[in-house]
Amino acid sequence: MDKFRIRGGNPLKGSVSISGAKNSALPCMAASLLTPETVTLHNLPYARDIITQRRLLEDLGATVLTPELRTHKINASHIEIFEAPYELVKTMRASVLALGPLLARFGKAKVSLPGGCAIGTRPIDLHLKGFEQLGAEVRLEAGNVVASAPAGGRLKGTEIRFEKVTVTGTENLMMAATLARGTTVLHNAACEPEITDLCQLLNRMGARVRGGGTPTIEIDGVEALGGAEHTIIPDRIETGTFIVAAAITGGELEIKDCRPEHLSSVIKKLTEVGVEIEELNPSTLRARSKRGLKSHDVTTEPYPQFPTDMQAQYMALMTQSEGRSVIAETVFENRFMHASELQRMGARIQLQGRLAIVDGPTPLTGAPIQASDLRASASLVLAGLVARGETIIDRVYHIDRGYEKIEAKLRAVGADIERIRESVTAPSSGATHQDAAA
Repeated sequence: MDKFRIRGGNPLKGSVSISGAKNSALPCMAASLLTPETVTLHNLPYARDIITQRRLLEDLGATVLTPELRTHKINASHIEIFEAPYELVKTMRASVLALGPLLARFGKAKVSLPGGCAIGTRPIDLHLKGFEQLGAEVRLEAGNVVASAPAGGRLKGTEIRFEKVTVTGTENLMMAATLARGTTVLHNAACEPEITDLCQLLNRMGARVRGGGTPTIEIDGVEALGGAEHTIIPDRIETGTFIVAAAITGGELEIKDCRPEHLSSVIKKLTEVGVEIEELNPSTLRARSKRGLKSHDVTTEPYPQFPTDMQAQYMALMTQSEGRSVIAETVFENRFMHASELQRMGARIQLQGRLAIVDGPTPLTGAPIQASDLRASASLVLAGLVARGETIIDRVYHIDRGYEKIEAKLRAVGADIERIRESVTAPSSGATHQDAAA
């Protein structure tokens, strides 16, 4: 497995460009299964999860051409099988997004129960209940979800009310409903920008989706969808991560190719802490921290509130802020796994159920540490950037799942960070799709 070696203490200075949003690219890639015509996606990040999703589409029988590094031309006119196997799904929860499109277009699908980051159970029962409401027969067989459309082969539009907000559930059922007979209304739908981005792609394909980005989404089913061309939105979590990187190191970064309106809650909270954030233009931010940071409490909630995907990075920042902060995690029940690694570096963190109490500022010291999930990896990198001495982060394949060559981007703005390759087969952000499921 690859590792990162970081020698902390360098203020980051310069500019960095934000890649496309992994969490938007994955459902948009899955949406290509809804049509026999070609779907062209631009601005995909070169990250492990994208490579895994590409392999899944190819295993199903789709043709994926990459005329440019961040462009995929996907043609699913000759789908040969209707199953997402465990070897792929176990590494990436978003593989379950194949279920809705396959069921809608072909009337049948088999997908292994999903894996991904070890941050909680994240069951897909809300997906399955929704498919049943659309008229599908759904059953579990040996760890697989097996679904089939009703007689006649088409799902039937209906009203679905989610018991709690679910991003992948909203995406899965929205895609399924595009080819259903009649109108489907999704209540208590997720409102993330990635949902809106998927809606825009679906409508370019000929779908009739209204209300994307609001709690109520209406979908009028159509007979068939066609090809389309679409550019993936910038990654708001990568943007937030680099804002924190500038702040925690006492540096100054110009963050380009971003969408500030997609992380207003993060910008508001970080400004309260003392981070100076200036919007230079609609796609560029300047972030810096030239004075003492002050601790503030935060609670993670569904969009548009503070995202759970920024909680770990915020915790790293709080270790360098004056005072006590209480971080409440309400979205996932097991997302403080990075806290013990930060403690190994000298952080003062107390865990009380879904609360993390952080006292700062605390000098951090480099140590051998281990990443447990995607965003935890980012928090450990941030801690390493400010720690005294050398930090070795193991299992960085987690961060490769969602960040495009983060070590190269950080090194370009002054970080002392390098990737240690332990063998020629070790996974990396530049991995080929053959080893993406490792």
